[in-house]
Amino acid sequence: MIEFIGQAAKQGIRLLAFPEVALAGYPFWICRTNGAAFDDRRQQRAYSHFLDAALESDSEILAEIVTAARDHQISVYLGFNERGRRAGRGTVYCSLAVIDANRGLVGVHRKLMPTHDERLCWGIGDARDLRVHTLGALRVGGLNCWENWMPLARYALYGDGEDLHISVWPGNPGVCKEAPRFIASEGRVWSVAASGVLSMEDIPDDFEFKQELTQEGLTTIFRGGSQIISPHGEIIATATDDQEEIISAEIDLALVREARLSLDPSGHYSRSDLFTLGIRRERSDDRLIESGKENLRE
Repeated sequence: MIEFIGQAAKQGIRLLAFPEVALAGYPFWICRTNGAAFDDRRQQRAYSHFLDAALESDSEILAEIVTAARDHQISVYLGFNERGRRAGRGTVYCSLAVIDANRGLVGVHRKLMPTHDERLCWGIGDARDLRVHTLGALRVGGLNCWENWMPLARYALYGDGEDLHISVWPGNPGVCKEAPRFIASEGRVWSVAASGVLSMEDIPDDFEFKQELTQEGLTTIFRGGSQIISPHGEIIATATDDQEEIISAEIDLALVREARLSLDPSGHYSRSDLFTLGIRRERSDDRLIESGKENLRE
């Protein structure tokens, strides 16, 4: 990742997005190995491995990436498996770190609702960092995978003044092809879809199910599908399937303003006199701690 940050900086890129949980990998085995089997020792060992590879938000590894971003003067959206702190140290969250080129780590958004079998390995997130961040001249927001289909989550970012929306995906072109273009048209924003590439060669040899799945013929897990789409819904750049590469585009904010002539979803077309959105901003770990303190006082 640090190498990619350096490469992007040499290309003049000022904002770089990595896929969903690019650090340290998607829980691909669950849907292939009866992940819901209760009290199964193999599933427990796989989760232990997964939890051990997850990072707390103040980890040294994440700090190295923050330093690289600062050194190269490039902002980064980075999907990572986040291990909870204090009350949640046994829980992994699908998180999206926001790294500002100068200010460092400015936000960690936890996926609001893991999808389908993901609920077997990821905790349910919160809205503390469901926010838009000012990065240079842009107001940027981001969501993880299928939470991009949550209307109120999208609207929370539109309403916070979003110019550019980053959606991060594990890497199935068929799953992520519709939402990024829809978001560009709905939000009148630039839309970046960062979609991962993953094969069995990337999986550690000591992982519980690697040998079994390899023998069954599994080779390619995710094929990519990254795209950049304009506020008019035009596809500006597309990644090559099955290949790790950087795609880029020049972001013209004038196109955002043009597209909002006919529709500004949180402005002149919002009917804010009829509809309102409320957001709870507590971090789930902190809420558990505070609740515990209240119980002790009682």
